[in-house]
Amino acid sequence: MADLVHLGIIADGNRRWARERGLPTIEGHRRGLKSIEQLVTAASDAGIKYITFYVFSTENWGRSSEEVSYIMKLAETKILSYAEKLVKKNGRMIILGSKDKVSPTLMSSIEKAEKLTEKCTGITVCFCFNYGGEKEIADAATIASEVEGEITPETIRKHLYHPEVPDIDMVVRTSGEERISGFMLWRASYAEFMFIKKYFPEMGEDDIKEILKEYENRNRRFGK
Repeated sequence: MADLVHLGIIADGNRRWARERGLPTIEGHRRGLKSIEQLVTAASDAGIKYITFYVFSTENWGRSSEEVSYIMKLAETKILSYAEKLVKKNGRMIILGSKDKVSPTLMSSIEKAEKLTEKCTGITVCFCFNYGGEKEIADAATIASEVEGEITPETIRKHLYHPEVPDIDMVVRTSGEERISGFMLWRASYAEFMFIKKYFPEMGEDDIKEILKEYENRNRRFGK
């Protein structure tokens, strides 16, 4: 069985976690950040090279203006401080997504976070933020048609967001939902899938052990 190199997590259930506890939905997003830190630490300790979190999709702009505003502010205030924590552990940060609708201030924070961690050689932590799988492929095809001529799978791959990020080995979705919601449509084409009932804010270090155990039991054939 090959090692799990790239783990993708669809971080779902923040709002339901908060509502069931009588808390504002925004508290679920705040608590989700703690889960991210715990999962990254455990994944790094386990030797996983890449971990990607789906945290805000292009469709999420349709949520209430209060919630969207809070998420944007949370990202803006936390991204650099988390990048500073990652640097101390030799971790790299990458943001995958569209720049559309993202404020210049937040884009500046994103660019600074990536720059701060770019030379780190430990685990790479990717955040799919303002991300849509179809849009990523469409953007890659547009660029490829302008600079490459003939469009092939290889040329599309070269122009994905951060093309150095490898295909995903295992996709995990929390909260009991069993769909991928446009997550990494290209890179997840041969991924294994695992659906967990607990909400994302309930995830912690022990869950990485369970994910690895499940992955070890999978027989990946890649269509063969």
